[in-house]
Amino acid sequence: MPSSASEPPASQPYDLAVIGAGPAGLAGAVTAAGLGLSVALLDASEHVGGQFYRHPAATLGAVRPEALHHDWAAFAGLRRGLEASGVSHLAGHHVWSVTGQDGDWAVHAVTGSDGGQERPVRVRARALLLATGASERQLPFPGWTLPGVVGAGGAQAMLKSGLVLPGRRVVVAGSGPLLLAVAGSLAAAGARVPAVVEASGYLRYARHPRVLATNPYKLVEAVVHGGALLRHRVRPLPRSAVVAAHGTDRVEAVTVARLDRDWRPVPGSRRRIACDALAVGHGLAPQIDLATALGCATRRTVDATAALVLGDGQETTVSGVWSAGETGGVGGSRLAIVEGELAALAIASRLDGQTELPQSRRAVRLRRGRDRMRAFADAMAAAHAPAPGWTQWLPDDTDVCRCEEVTAGRVREAVTDLGAGDARTVKLLTRAGMGWCQGRMCGAAVACLAARGGGPVPPPAERRPFAVPVTLGALAGLDADAAPGNPTDD
Repeated sequence: MPSSASEPPASQPYDLAVIGAGPAGLAGAVTAAGLGLSVALLDASEHVGGQFYRHPAATLGAVRPEALHHDWAAFAGLRRGLEASGVSHLAGHHVWSVTGQDGDWAVHAVTGSDGGQERPVRVRARALLLATGASERQLPFPGWTLPGVVGAGGAQAMLKSGLVLPGRRVVVAGSGPLLLAVAGSLAAAGARVPAVVEASGYLRYARHPRVLATNPYKLVEAVVHGGALLRHRVRPLPRSAVVAAHGTDRVEAVTVARLDRDWRPVPGSRRRIACDALAVGHGLAPQIDLATALGCATRRTVDATAALVLGDGQETTVSGVWSAGETGGVGGSRLAIVEGELAALAIASRLDGQTELPQSRRAVRLRRGRDRMRAFADAMAAAHAPAPGWTQWLPDDTDVCRCEEVTAGRVREAVTDLGAGDARTVKLLTRAGMGWCQGRMCGAAVACLAARGGGPVPPPAERRPFAVPVTLGALAGLDADAAPGNPTDD
């Protein structure tokens, strides 16, 4: 979708810059444009939808891409709204930094990085909406670096965007409701899924009957996923974990063990399952790099991740910066859409000079829906939160930081022998988290090990100047007088 012809003159900023074109960003951009705001929507992908509505390129000839999704109608409606709006959709824009202050923000991005020469882009805006989504949380185990071991969300992304399977016999493991969706999708696409290995127990949801009663569609989703597993003869293994992967050139089998309440492997319960791929993930962590670089305050979620502190209208603790979707705590696409729409109403009200939150029927309805779905998100997070005993399936010779090849033994040595009391000190002593991914893969595990058995803790919310890798050439090409939305060549 090209930028709209209604793009404001180069000398004027947009009213709103939305970063992220997933459900929250789409809802926010479309709603804001409908309220008369000029909007720039920046996203790293060439296609809207984010990770949740990832879909194959038209060149792959997929006949029914909607078959790999639920709630496709919601996405289709947002996409039609975007096409009919005056939103400037800036696809393929990797945002690496945001600078400025309330009323005068500069969003810095690079474009052309996929095989071409990177070009710097600067977009100016009066307000910001961060809808940057979430990333997978990984807890390491022996063999997790073998080829064929992929993230659970990564396996689903391969299927949704490339129409390919990670293997023919795929074990799905970890913790969280994503596992059910991944297993069902892989099985429907032709993979053999011998087991879904869930470290928590689904009965924990029963502790929140009132929340379940007010979110009946979640029960429907559970029935749909459960039916898919029964239809494809996928066996669920609750309170169990993959504690090792085996193979030479690629994964050939996994060892599964039963877990106690603290996620410690139960002696004598280990068994081996043959497979040629393992899709594993232990929940999602909000992607908040841009927000923390701006100084936005964070909070600890019930499943030990760091999420943004948000007000009733989705505004962060930094004036002029709003956020929606998984950045405020992982809750799914429906919650993200509601929060994006609510944030747009609050932003339009603020830019119109009003200091109070909008009290229209629409705004009140959205806030009620947001609160109801957020309560379920908290219950879901509590049900699948990692327990401290998982580190007992982690021998000292297991790589924790794959980029820098830092083992669990070295991390433990930094804590017990060198006096490291937190993940940041462990990082300085061992280089864990200093590699290419900058701790995105190992941060949660290092933080747990640094807690001296005190249970999972969020990795430190560091204020980095770069949210994504950017070349020196692109930085050198920055022009202080660059026009909004227009690339500045090196």
